[in-house]
Amino acid sequence: MSMVIDGKAFAAGLRERVAQAVKIIGSQNGVTPGLAVVLVGEDPASQVYVRNKGKQTVEAGMDSFEYKLPVDTSEQDLLALVAQLNNDPAVNGILVQLPLPKHIDASKVINSISIDKDVDGFHTENVGKLSIGEDSLVPCTPAGCLMLLKDHIGDLTGKNAVIVGRSNIVGKPVSMLLLRESCTVTIAHSRTRDLPAVCRQADIVVAAVGVPELVKGDWIKSGAVVIDVGINRVDGKDGKSKLVGDVDYAAAMEVADGVTPVPGGVGPMTIACLLRNTVIATCRKNGIEIPSVIT
Repeated sequence: MSMVIDGKAFAAGLRERVAQAVKIIGSQNGVTPGLAVVLVGEDPASQVYVRNKGKQTVEAGMDSFEYKLPVDTSEQDLLALVAQLNNDPAVNGILVQLPLPKHIDASKVINSISIDKDVDGFHTENVGKLSIGEDSLVPCTPAGCLMLLKDHIGDLTGKNAVIVGRSNIVGKPVSMLLLRESCTVTIAHSRTRDLPAVCRQADIVVAAVGVPELVKGDWIKSGAVVIDVGINRVDGKDGKSKLVGDVDYAAAMEVADGVTPVPGGVGPMTIACLLRNTVIATCRKNGIEIPSVIT
């Protein structure tokens, strides 16, 4: 019987543990973590995401700093704001919401964030540290995927993992995290030959390619675990739009041991892991031991 891997419930528990960690470092060290989120423009999805981040930051007992800038903000002005936040002792984590307007070089902005405050884990130096196994701030969605896998499976040693998608934001960092867990990892993509056959070899399938329901039920080995990172809006049979993942969920549930739903799977984990990263960044900055409730 397939099991729904409930990311929403796991994320709620993680946020509670983050709130406990915030209380611990506050009572023992007089320090309150602060997260700054910068939004440029008025992308509707980004606005909702930023609002949720701010709400959950406050609920966890942290300080929330939001900067909403007009779409025509210059790259120079955005870089100046990042520099200001880098130097602000009240700010322990900085997140610049992507995508940015086309006239702004996202890579330049990301790499202007202090690596110690890069709670998205996108800075080139943090990426490099992740790839060679050093301590770093890990991208939030990949970190959430790993937590769900370890909670469902336990020890991942020796598992065959196939990641469908090679993005810098999910595919590549997930592969690095699974290598750390001693998995055998294959990164598949649009030019992979016989993608269904590659997926059928996997004990773990992580779908992060951005194609609605690409991964079919007969691509999945019996008893495999499927983590669906995709979130795609499509037209339903009733003419109303709905959200679906990169996996044919109903078909996957027929054969897999566990599958994350969309919505309610990986999505909620992203913000919860962002809050966790902010606490970790705060502790490292202040020489505080990271509370065991979030390690």
